[in-house]
Amino acid sequence: MFITLFFGTFLAEDLTCVAAGLAVARGALTLPAAIAACAAGIWVGDLGLWLVGRVCGARVLSWRRVKEHLAPDVGPRFREWFHAHAPRVILASRLAPGTRLPLYLAAGACRTSFRRFAVWTAVAVSIWTPILVTASLVAGARVEHWLAVGRGSMVVGALLTLVVWRLAARLGSVHGRQRLAATISRVWRWEFWPMWLFYAPVAVWTAWLAFRHGGYRTITAANPGMPDGGVIGESKFAILTRLPVDWTIPTELLEADSLDARDARLKAIMIRRGWSLPLVLKPDVGQRGSGVRLARTDAEVREYLAHLHDRVLVQPYHAGPYEAGIFYYRRPGEAHGRILAITDKHFPFVIGNGRSNLEELVWSHPRYRMQAKTFVARLSERRTRIPEEGERVVLGMAGNHAQGTLFKDGSHLLTPALEARIDAIARHYDGFFIGRFDVRYADRDAFQAGRDLAIVELNGATAECTNIYDPDRTLLAAYHALFLQWRLVFEIGAANRRDGRGVSSAAQLMRLLVAHLSATTPFAVSD
Repeated sequence: MFITLFFGTFLAEDLTCVAAGLAVARGALTLPAAIAACAAGIWVGDLGLWLVGRVCGARVLSWRRVKEHLAPDVGPRFREWFHAHAPRVILASRLAPGTRLPLYLAAGACRTSFRRFAVWTAVAVSIWTPILVTASLVAGARVEHWLAVGRGSMVVGALLTLVVWRLAARLGSVHGRQRLAATISRVWRWEFWPMWLFYAPVAVWTAWLAFRHGGYRTITAANPGMPDGGVIGESKFAILTRLPVDWTIPTELLEADSLDARDARLKAIMIRRGWSLPLVLKPDVGQRGSGVRLARTDAEVREYLAHLHDRVLVQPYHAGPYEAGIFYYRRPGEAHGRILAITDKHFPFVIGNGRSNLEELVWSHPRYRMQAKTFVARLSERRTRIPEEGERVVLGMAGNHAQGTLFKDGSHLLTPALEARIDAIARHYDGFFIGRFDVRYADRDAFQAGRDLAIVELNGATAECTNIYDPDRTLLAAYHALFLQWRLVFEIGAANRRDGRGVSSAAQLMRLLVAHLSATTPFAVSD
């Protein structure tokens, strides 16, 4: 039992200590022996981490890509800091899950004093282990007595104790409380629900619509001017070329080719078009803002092209600062179409306080912490930068909810002049009846007057009325809008089928779905 607990700490320290306490509660081991076995294993494991850092750390720190992101004197500075604060940081690491591994590896890599490290980790273990084992003993005995179900209660007690302990450890740190708050608030903040859960009622509704209107293939006839109706996998470039050039952002396409060839073609395009950096790069076929990047330097352009080998869409950056999603539809046979919904998009940003780094500012924000992984991944090495007090730092530039943009209902922006302008643009595209325009603009008054529109892209039959994600709207209102949108898609598709428009085959739809699910893109949205 002693040997089992000793080596068990190498795999899961906390769980082993819990199991040790429960073993004592059942009389399988004395309390001193249980504490000694766990403490010895934990301490040896701590020393092992320092040694791994010492042996491998110097080699890792010498790697070129690592050195690029570290100051030349990072080793001496960390060593000096660690020697000054070793007691506090080692003791604190016992209370903050996830901090021991990087701290102890860094201590070894930066060649801190092994003796000092060994002494203070021994102190921390001697304080920590008796508390955890004894608490498990008390809790396990109480749980076992309460359940009174024999040996099975030991397992239940261990699990309950571990859950309580993990919860207490998470609540013990600011970051842990923020993560827990984000997890719990997802229950009622339905805009952040998993797509499979949120769209379950919509799937039932579309199944009924498909039954009424001749199957799912009907939606591929909703926009005969788009391949497969613009359901999945449509070329953004091909669609933009069908719209009036006066109302679209200038766009060029880089075909799949070697890196040098595409880089040379892009430079030629920039000279011919008079473009300058920054440029917006995105996959010609993409979904939900994935793979969009704002490239500010030639190096960033080449990095993007080196990783994305498919066709790439290139656009000059439109600074906005506003963007709207305009959902439009026109029934076949009608002279004019209507705007069903407008989404007013608000790009995410944080305000510096002179103390917190960008990652901390993201986690401290009640909304941004819901998508913190997306923001932190996008910030990359910049996440540790501390903005000055009052400094505004933009976290994203793509008007996509999945990438962190706040969507608000924009019905207040709708005017007869704007609707007439969108209708004229849509009717210029032969075979387009329903979908969403994503539009950038600089002046709200001019936008509402139908004069200031720069179309970023046009999405087809499966586009959303994205104002449903307004956090001030109810879940029922969101479903009402989605149900109406999908009813229009099927009704327009069915009307076009009656007019002799063709539909895609079931095999083609399956191929598109498989290609969509297997597609990957290398970059998140940059700011």
